[in-house]
Amino acid sequence: MKSEMQHGAQSGAVYGLGLIGAAVYFISHAAGFWMGVLGFLKAMVWPAFLVYQAFKFFAQN
Repeated sequence: MKSEMQHGAQSGAVYGLGLIGAAVYFISHAAGFWMGVLGFLKAMVWPAFLVYQAFKFFAQN
């Protein structure tokens, strides 16, 4: 049973910290309650925004 250890647990911690940071950022910039809810939803998919902006940046160069 001990040979079935999980690998890649660090990525979960990085995603969790990124989620908290993105939620703080998006919610602090929200103008109202529903924009704060939208900010939290955006925070849940922050890697997609990161990859999109990276591709957009590299396409210009």
